[in-house]
Amino acid sequence: MTIRLFNTLTGRIEELSPADGKQFRMYACGPTVYDYGHIGNFRTFLQVDVLRRFLKLEGMTPLHVMNVTDVDDKIIRNAAAAGVPIGEYTPRFEKAFFEDLDVLAVETPEKVARATEHIPSMVALIEKLAAEDCAYRTEDGSWYFRIASFPEYGKLSKKDFSGITDGARVDVDEYDKDSARDFALWKAPKPGEYHWQTELGPGRPGWHIECSAMATEYLGDDFDLHAGGEDLMFPHHENEIAQSESASHKTFARHWFHVRFLLVEGRKMSKSEGNFYTLRDLLLKGYKASAIRMLLISVPYRQQLNFTFDGLAAETGAVERLRTFQQRVREAKTAATENATLAEETARSRKNFCEALANDLNTAEARAAIFDLVRAGNAAMDAGTMGAGNARGILEVLGDFDKIFAVLEDHDAEWTKFALQWAEREGRLSEASAEVVAQNSLTDEQIQALVDERTAAKKSRNFARADAIRNELAEKGIVLEDSKDGVRWKRK
Repeated sequence: MTIRLFNTLTGRIEELSPADGKQFRMYACGPTVYDYGHIGNFRTFLQVDVLRRFLKLEGMTPLHVMNVTDVDDKIIRNAAAAGVPIGEYTPRFEKAFFEDLDVLAVETPEKVARATEHIPSMVALIEKLAAEDCAYRTEDGSWYFRIASFPEYGKLSKKDFSGITDGARVDVDEYDKDSARDFALWKAPKPGEYHWQTELGPGRPGWHIECSAMATEYLGDDFDLHAGGEDLMFPHHENEIAQSESASHKTFARHWFHVRFLLVEGRKMSKSEGNFYTLRDLLLKGYKASAIRMLLISVPYRQQLNFTFDGLAAETGAVERLRTFQQRVREAKTAATENATLAEETARSRKNFCEALANDLNTAEARAAIFDLVRAGNAAMDAGTMGAGNARGILEVLGDFDKIFAVLEDHDAEWTKFALQWAEREGRLSEASAEVVAQNSLTDEQIQALVDERTAAKKSRNFARADAIRNELAEKGIVLEDSKDGVRWKRK
């Protein structure tokens, strides 16, 4: 199936295909590891995850590179405030970032590249730009990119810079540039500031140069797709294009994929608004990792998502409905004959699911196709008209759905425990709701022992004890489901 995706560079929806006919080479801007990631960050990483998962479902092999920015102004400032070198400050937050990706079932890119491990590549690129007369050194020892040397500057963001003149406002950490528009490639160190000794002189890289150097090192001078949040379109991605294409004289990335911001309860997320949430904040409030993932990818990437707690509760129910349906199909007593109408509905749902994703990653329409199948399947099971072939076909479609959405396999209790353990280590357990702490006060083994005791009490007709155990478990958020095949339990 042909995958078509909006290209920010051209302003059109265009076909995706690997230029070399083999690997789909893609670069995605990763985290700056100065603090814990927030849900706005993770919306972008999740939408990139949906893209790479769908590429794989359709038979493409991604070569996905993601950077980790482990040196920048915020990191240097925070590390100095903590009284530790940046090499000791950043690993904690890098580890947390990848833990959070695991919680959200985000696949690990084929290559993770840390900025501090690629200083020689950045230096070499800056030297090449200097040889092309696109970069220059200032008196303090910093290096800048000369935007006047790249007439196409602004082609990604569609900004017109013709009216910007020298003498316009200059960033506070920039010095005697030739033009106000020029941006830093290499920053001379301030007194006491961490730096590298290189052929360019002492200093550290500018933010933009790291992505150009690492993308081209692993993907070549030109590759298939570059991804990131819409906030990176300008100036970061615009600057990447300018410096990369000035050095290589090739198109840096053929396709640009940008994910829209999210709002929280209808407002821009910010600490001053009191609506700033990390993933761990939400887990400690009792929300499930699967529901958070489901909500963050529920709205197509080019549309703004309004993240609400009502919406999160609704997605919790949606995930539970899907899991219950899958389990019901697995356990269904099937009819002797196949249900032709249900077979048609199953085929139509899979077709609509794939076509929706192939049409600019329309995740809303893709999931709607699966819920159409849930309704049809439940109706057939209620009527006793689902055949064994129908069940197999439905489970195959659900399998394809979960290769993209990754919410059917239940690890929610595991990740809630992870968040509680982290909060205890960090002295932040008070931030967890009392209900979450209560729901996780029993281990799985303790719960199973109580379930077994309840089963024995019912067999011996000690219904008072059986009811007491059910009530005790319910108070701790454990739900029991009695069936002819035995008792299943789950955490709320």
